[in-house]
Amino acid sequence: MKRGLLLLWSMVLSAALWAQNGSVSGKVTSPDGQSLPGVNVVLKGTSTGTITDGDGNYKLDATEGTLVFSFIGYQILEIPIDNRSVIDVKMEEDLTTLEQVVVVGYGTQKKKDLTTSVAIVDQTSIKDRPLTSAAEALQGKAAGVQVTQTSGKPGGEISIRVRGATSVQAGNEPLYVVDGVPTTDIRGINANDIESMSVLKDASSAAIYGARAANGVVLITTKRGKANAPVLQFLANVGVTEVTKKLDVLNTEQYRDLMSEINNTVVDPAITQNTNWQDETYRTGSFQNYQLSYAGGTDKNQYYVSGGYLKNKGIINPSAYDRYTLRLNLDNQVKEWLKFGTNFNFVRSEYKNTEDNKAGGRGGVILSALTTPPFLTTYNPDGSGQFAPNPFQPSWENPVAFMEGADEGTTDDRLIGNFNAEVKILEGLSFRTNFGVDYTIHRNDYFLDPFRTVFGRDPSNHGIGRTDQSTTFSWLSENTFNYVKSFGVHNINVLAGMTAQESTWERTYIEAKDFPSVSGVQTLNAANQIVNAFTEATDWGIASLLARVNYDYDGKYLFAATLRRDGSSRFAAGRQWGTFPSFSAGWRISAEPFMQSVATINDLKLRAGWGKNGNQENINTYASYTQSGFRRRSELGQGPEIIEEDVLGGPAITWEETTQTNIGVDLSVLNSRLTFTFDAYLKKTDGLLLDVGFNEYTGFAFARKNAGKMENKGLELALSSINTESELRWTTDFNISFNRNKVTELTLNKVYYYAPMYSNGDQNLVRMTEGSSLGTFFGYIYEGVDPENGNPLYHDFTGNGLNDADRTVIGNAQPNFIFGLTNNLSYKRFDLNVFLQGSQGNDIYNATRMELEGMYDTKNQSTVVLNRWTENNRNTDIPRAGIGTGSIRNSTRFVEDGSYLRVKSVTLSYNVNTSPLEKLGINKLSVYATGQNLLTWTNYSGYDPEVNAYSTAGGKGTEIGIDYGTYPQSRTIILGVNVSF
Repeated sequence: MKRGLLLLWSMVLSAALWAQNGSVSGKVTSPDGQSLPGVNVVLKGTSTGTITDGDGNYKLDATEGTLVFSFIGYQILEIPIDNRSVIDVKMEEDLTTLEQVVVVGYGTQKKKDLTTSVAIVDQTSIKDRPLTSAAEALQGKAAGVQVTQTSGKPGGEISIRVRGATSVQAGNEPLYVVDGVPTTDIRGINANDIESMSVLKDASSAAIYGARAANGVVLITTKRGKANAPVLQFLANVGVTEVTKKLDVLNTEQYRDLMSEINNTVVDPAITQNTNWQDETYRTGSFQNYQLSYAGGTDKNQYYVSGGYLKNKGIINPSAYDRYTLRLNLDNQVKEWLKFGTNFNFVRSEYKNTEDNKAGGRGGVILSALTTPPFLTTYNPDGSGQFAPNPFQPSWENPVAFMEGADEGTTDDRLIGNFNAEVKILEGLSFRTNFGVDYTIHRNDYFLDPFRTVFGRDPSNHGIGRTDQSTTFSWLSENTFNYVKSFGVHNINVLAGMTAQESTWERTYIEAKDFPSVSGVQTLNAANQIVNAFTEATDWGIASLLARVNYDYDGKYLFAATLRRDGSSRFAAGRQWGTFPSFSAGWRISAEPFMQSVATINDLKLRAGWGKNGNQENINTYASYTQSGFRRRSELGQGPEIIEEDVLGGPAITWEETTQTNIGVDLSVLNSRLTFTFDAYLKKTDGLLLDVGFNEYTGFAFARKNAGKMENKGLELALSSINTESELRWTTDFNISFNRNKVTELTLNKVYYYAPMYSNGDQNLVRMTEGSSLGTFFGYIYEGVDPENGNPLYHDFTGNGLNDADRTVIGNAQPNFIFGLTNNLSYKRFDLNVFLQGSQGNDIYNATRMELEGMYDTKNQSTVVLNRWTENNRNTDIPRAGIGTGSIRNSTRFVEDGSYLRVKSVTLSYNVNTSPLEKLGINKLSVYATGQNLLTWTNYSGYDPEVNAYSTAGGKGTEIGIDYGTYPQSRTIILGVNVSF
């Protein structure tokens, strides 16, 4: 019996050894076809295993059994061998992401442990899109985040509102923190370098940044090298851009008829020239973007280095944006208890500007292209090279003269980065120090020659030259302790530390006139007269103490508390310090024993939080003081006369404080195929900084005061689904946000006016009162045209003739809701991404139409005026010609629905089989085509519904939703390639 059992065991063992006398190999890739190094490959039920190499390849001695593939962030795959020798594997992302590590202020947390409202936008939302600014990546991708590209100019400003505007005169843009360095401008950050973006939306998540967090915080983490996985990557994309629509204006014959009705202005009947100025103005633009990066390292040292070049020529000359970037990220584990990190980014940005948001007579190219008389030519026919003057008003030059008459360029050189070190002091206790810098050199040069343009030839000018140079230097020092400890089911994380930041700004400006007519020299030494020259400088600083405690009990009951105290030099003595606390809690219901039998629910968590944040952004550095200026005098020996400005300083001004309450639900069901996030919030701002009007006899027009309150309240919903997982993989991401903004109290002045309209004599369009929202349009109710005389009719509320008292609310620029929808489809080697984005319920004040339908001077007009009132056309809503600016009062006539749905981007990519290219070292190759702004559905009659003529770098919240010859966005078609070695 024993001999028989021994013989049987020997036969089984021999068979097993024979069965293993072979191997299986293959390559493991990510969903987008990129090689995955470090994937664990194990023969199920044994200790036999390996990991994939730097190219994603593996080899295992086995011919039978089941291979188990596992990697953090991806679903575990089990694949039978079935006597195959080659098995290539495409890993699928683990969309439950409960273990995903999320970057939060001064640290990280697992997503499952978050008790606050944080939105994540990763690199999959950024890749293969022609993004000039990293801020564009947030549009339509994060609930509660409204991103508006207020101008289509290359390198132009982008406005971001996180849960609405919180201020009137201070900043409304979020604070950006790039690899630990806070800043208010990320236009120079290369989107291809970004790993992820975390948007801290509620006060509980943002309170760790205290005085600078009232408008939300966007944390940007750039890419880093991975151990034993060197990757050399090159990407390139090139394409063309074009204007999406043009507006119909009068031709020469129609213009001649109109002019005959306006003050009997005569256009020679013999003139047949008909210039389409929009064709002369708009061109086919171009887009180019190239980047080379190298990442890798060892277990001790990792690196990421990249260089990029972007060139974007706009659809209107001379608008262009060139950007050169160089990034270096290093991570060094010097000792088990000591590690260093370095992040540095250098960027050179070169801008060519096209003037917009101005009347055609003031240099605005867009309105000049629409209103320049069609019978004019671009140049004088005498061959002199001078631009042809307008016979009715010589200072109203044609759009080509505005575009090409002056030579202007802006260059910004910026270095932003930091050095950090982390020391493990005891088990669970570490110390981290971070020193960062942000240094920018800005230069703008302008030259208008004394020959080609009417303005340049003007005897009072005879050429104009300007140079404007400034430098900004900011340093940051942060020192924090972090303690992490678990006591059974009790888990605690404590952070405490201090920070300090200081920024200085210095500027030099010189303007000169009277240049030689023939030398061609543009430097200011060639000018005969210096007409203006000055220097100025400012500085500010902020010091902070901070602390945070995170606690959870058995992963079910979560609690976080934050306290930050900030002192800012921007405010009055004795009012410089503020305290900003927050509390939040979460209950993971799905972890309770009574939920274990509910198989359809994978995760369910309730969240609630409250906190207070401050706002010190875009506030005059010396706002607490009444500031003085100088008036030059002709006599010598006594110096200039000192004069005070007309705004009285605020000796008691302090923070705008925003408190926010948030409740939320996170839900994952159906084996995490469907995830749902819901948030509701109430956000109140106290101490609005305002310039309060004074009685004229005080000598001051305004005084700076904390003199108001405001609130935002809203709902946010985000939904992600895995629709199919077979050979065709289809996923959907949808988010929608509702926000209601209201000014709740104005303690001194009860009415404020903004947005003067140049076309009608600076009538203010926007009014702010208690109970109204920011961006409330104010004017007259337009009731059409009097059929007897062709005069415009406005509603007379007072009954005693039209006057200022008849003005009322006529529109609102705030949307009812904003939304974004993304569909991703993968089939074999093809990937398709379709991204739709839109806004609903917002009004736009089309001030461009005031210039195009006013018929009060010699500007060309829209074809709409062909339906103007005449003796033979009395049944119309277009007034008669020649009335004057009374026909273009601020009124409902020019208020339009600004709702839109836009196909923001469509990307089709193909992942090439790289097996034949392995000898060249290529492990990933994809080619793709992207279309941006392909289609827009809207009832808005202007160029583009995504506009704001009053957009400024400070992001003020009152003057929004106004189109006044604003540079439109363009349609872009891109072809690209992405290759990794």
